[in-house]
Order: sequence, then structure tokens, then C-alpha cells
Amino acid sequence: MMQLTNLQLEWCNLFWPFQSQPNLVKQIFFKLIAAYSRPDRYYHNLSHIQHVLNIADTLNSIANSFPSVQMAVWFHDVIYDTKAKDNEEKSAEYASLCLTELNIPVPMINQIVNMILNTKNHSSLLSDIDSQILLDADLSILGSASTVYKAYALSIRLEYSWISDTEYQIARKRVLQKFLERDRIYLTEKAFHLLESKAIQNLKAEISNLEKSW
Repeated sequence: MMQLTNLQLEWCNLFWPFQSQPNLVKQIFFKLIAAYSRPDRYYHNLSHIQHVLNIADTLNSIANSFPSVQMAVWFHDVIYDTKAKDNEEKSAEYASLCLTELNIPVPMINQIVNMILNTKNHSSLLSDIDSQILLDADLSILGSASTVYKAYALSIRLEYSWISDTEYQIARKRVLQKFLERDRIYLTEKAFHLLESKAIQNLKAEISNLEKSW
């Protein structure tokens, strides 16, 4: 994992152009670190945020507002409770409050809020390239190497350890099947060409494993 000091430096540099109050920038950074470092976050943790930031960076050249994408990445899973159904809404609200304090312009905050809300159903308007970057980066794990994907799937199961095996298998299959039913999983051309076929392979393999467990 990238050293925390490097993450902090990148975070501080992100807000420097907006003349955000330095101490407040640091305070919010460490609140985010605390949220993503909770012991019940087996997958939606700081490693996930770092990974999504890295993948988003590879799509930087097509972004309309890459700082908006980066901020959305940082906040998109800040509220995460597997028993709740409004994590995206609460994360978006939290982002809005923090970014207002950090002196981010209202139109940019509104864009970031919308991007975070789009992660609920992983869909966006065709014209919203910044949301597409966030969504593709967020789902990039689906197109990872088989061993990495298996570790991801196990981590998700651990986050839902309060659900019985049968309930989890049915619900998880439903989620995975929805991705396979899409015209395409990845919205940007680069992510589509690099990850789509492997993601489909991984999703089908996990569904098969889930069905074997019934």
C-alpha cells in the first residue's frame, strides 16, 4: 500500500488550488482514513480507495474535471454499512458537507455528489464522462486476475458475515447476474477493452461456485 504520507500529500495537493484551510484539509483526511480503516471493512477499505485512485488516474486524459473524480473516489464509500440501503446517499451528503467546508465551488460539489450517487446503480448518462471514470475504476476489480478476484469475493463475503450462506449465495448471484445482463460492464472504451472479457469470465466463475454450494 502506498505510504500514508504519500496519500496525505496527494490529498493536500488536491485541495491546494481551492485555497482550502490547511488544518481543515488534514482533519478531514484523517477522518476519512479512520472511516476506511475500520476492522469490519474487509474490502471497502483504504486499499480499495488507493486502487480506485490508481485506475482513475489511467483514465485522467479523458476527464472533464479530474479533481472532481479524485474527490468523488475519496468520498464514495466513506459511509458503508452492509445492513443499510442508503450508503451512497449518506456518503454523498458527507462529501457535500466536507467539501463545502473546504471551499470547493458549489457546482463542483453538486457534480461530485451526483457521481457518488451514480455508484448506487453503477450507471450514468452517456455524456457524463467523469462518472464513467469513477464507475469503471470502482468496478475494475471485476476484471482483475483470477486470484485477485477470488480474494475480493472472499472479502465481500466477510463484510456480509451476518447473513447466512444460503441467503448470501442467492443475493450475491442476483447482483453478479445483473452485471452480466448489461450491454457492457465498463463504460469508457479503455476500461472496456482492458477489463470487460476478464470481468465476464470472473463473474461467471463466481456464479458457478455459488451454485455448487447450494
